[in-house]
Amino acid sequence: RTPYTFKLLWAPLIDKVPLPLLTRLLGRRRGWTLVTQIALMAALFAMAGTSPAEAPFQTALLALVVAFTSASQDIVIDAYRIEMLEEDEQGAGAGSLVFGYRMGLITAGAGALWLHTIFTWSQVYMIMGTLVVVGMITILLSPEPVLRGNTEGVPAEGGVTAWLGNAVVAPFRDFMLNPGWLYILLFIMLYKLGDAYLGIMANPFYVEMGFTDVEIANVSKIFGVGATLVGALLGGIMVVRLGILKSLLYCGILQAVTNLIFAGQAIVGHSVPMLIVTIGAENISGGMATAAFVAYVSSFCNTAYTATQYALLSSFMAFARDVLSSSSGVIAEQVGWVWFFIVTTGLALPALFLLL
Repeated sequence: RTPYTFKLLWAPLIDKVPLPLLTRLLGRRRGWTLVTQIALMAALFAMAGTSPAEAPFQTALLALVVAFTSASQDIVIDAYRIEMLEEDEQGAGAGSLVFGYRMGLITAGAGALWLHTIFTWSQVYMIMGTLVVVGMITILLSPEPVLRGNTEGVPAEGGVTAWLGNAVVAPFRDFMLNPGWLYILLFIMLYKLGDAYLGIMANPFYVEMGFTDVEIANVSKIFGVGATLVGALLGGIMVVRLGILKSLLYCGILQAVTNLIFAGQAIVGHSVPMLIVTIGAENISGGMATAAFVAYVSSFCNTAYTATQYALLSSFMAFARDVLSSSSGVIAEQVGWVWFFIVTTGLALPALFLLL
């Protein structure tokens, strides 16, 4: 997941470097989207020709390339979404983003496993690579965003120093003009922290409770993803109706409270009906909070630096998910499952206080 955490390092290139011919024909966002999709498809096709058993290093290297090209597509698609939508449409856009992302997870997760019952893994990877064509057709049929506000470009003169100043330094400086920008960054790091702690330990928890792989797959991977889709749509509607800040508050409280249902699951133990309630509640609230959170982060992006600023802010969220939550296993082992889930609920409170 490293490319997703550090994608802000190459986001300025996508923001400010025009592509020969493609930028003129399609525009800067659609041109870069098509390039990242072609690269992603090629990487998936290349993985289809490798064998982890015979050439593990080659497979791992290509997996990194897939992650890099996928993260690059994320950068430009996020910028496209933010620039295409008016401010009052960002909530609906955030809900659609989460919905589409989860549909992709179902296709590449459960869908790939289902396909493997018919085809070889090499053929499955070829099919997954071919599915990128859906995105290519979509972006070719979609309009290029009309930039609003500050659309300052890369200086024509001044060399590398001027380019770095405009593409790398200026987005950070522009964000720091927001009052309380340090508190904003801290809030972004903390808002999903409790959820990240829980998410890392969810599968070990299910296993220790005695759930089989089939039960976990059916409830968590299929029903749970469906619940997230419902939550994403509800979250998008909330942002439109209530505004971003109120939605963040209500969804954040709901997200924290539903963590306590896991404590109830730990007390009950192996119970599939209880697991359905637990995962359903957690994923609906998580989908709602994610939709509100994406709309919040999007609202800080200047259209001159959309890709860089969104990559910066989402990387802060990823840092909390991947680094700050790394102690979750130790805490679960020390305090037990019931208290662990109570702790994850408490971890949501600092962000809510910051929001207030």
